[in-house]
Amino acid sequence: MTSTPLISPASSAPSAGPALPVLAEVVRSGFVEGHHRGSLVVLAADGSVERTLGDPDAPVFPRSSNKPMQAAAVLRAGLDLSGERLALAAASHSGEMFHLDLVRKMLADHGLTPEDLQTPPDLPLDPAEAETYLAAGQVRERITMNCSGKHAAMLAVCALNGWDRATYLDPAHPLQQLVHQVVEEAAGEPVAAVGTDGCGAPLMAISLVGLARAFRSFVRAEEGTAERRVADAMRAHPEYVAGTRRPDTWLMREVPGTLSKMGAEAVQAVALPDGRALAFKITDGGGRALGPVLARALELLGVDAPVVDRIGRAPLLGGSAEVGEIRAAF
Repeated sequence: MTSTPLISPASSAPSAGPALPVLAEVVRSGFVEGHHRGSLVVLAADGSVERTLGDPDAPVFPRSSNKPMQAAAVLRAGLDLSGERLALAAASHSGEMFHLDLVRKMLADHGLTPEDLQTPPDLPLDPAEAETYLAAGQVRERITMNCSGKHAAMLAVCALNGWDRATYLDPAHPLQQLVHQVVEEAAGEPVAAVGTDGCGAPLMAISLVGLARAFRSFVRAEEGTAERRVADAMRAHPEYVAGTRRPDTWLMREVPGTLSKMGAEAVQAVALPDGRALAFKITDGGGRALGPVLARALELLGVDAPVVDRIGRAPLLGGSAEVGEIRAAF
């Protein structure tokens, strides 16, 4: 495999060029007080590019939208995961008790403990869970970090193969080299840069077109392949991919066959079972606009379901009254 240079501060700076289009606007009391710009791509069922906004060919860090590819790499490396365990290996979980209990079991199955995780100590991702957690007198822990399921699977496959567990997050580690390969194969393009994700794992940059293509490849993969096994587990157990109060869960539950995964800094990828797919990134990382943009993008995909309105609703409050909204602008 050809090596991909680690991204540097200079190379991460955006290049000069025309401003990206507005994907969402912030409207308060009838006044537009802010905008969220970004790029988006929609693929037709045959995989061709049907619609673009902005610059979807430019590389981005998909953040946790890369997790299905990371989970597929773990399967290719020999770890036998299925059902809820495999869904949790591809998760940005909310930190609910059923998430944490299963992470502990996944670790214990291979003689590991939460202390082996190299995730940064954190609170549950879901705000309601974080409040409950703190009220119970708990403190930030590695297992509570939303990527702990992915890290548990990575550690388990290292234990299985006799690979060094202390360096499992090094880009040169055999597991991370395999992740690199899987990302490139799924995206159909070379990884543009390698950085470090918030959880400490290597992070591969690809274009939004490549990200949409990757999700499409997972839902269209042959049964029994690592990619299809990951897609099937995520779709069958979406509450383990996200949580009980999360849009990815709602969408995969209410539109059968849909594969959906958000990423930090307002990245989202979705694929439908017939091959239609989308991916977008809001440039400023404004997660508050993710729902409205996702809902509008789903409409462009032809998804007609009540969950779309639920995902797209992002009210703004003035005191305790609703005085505005964040809404899609395309």
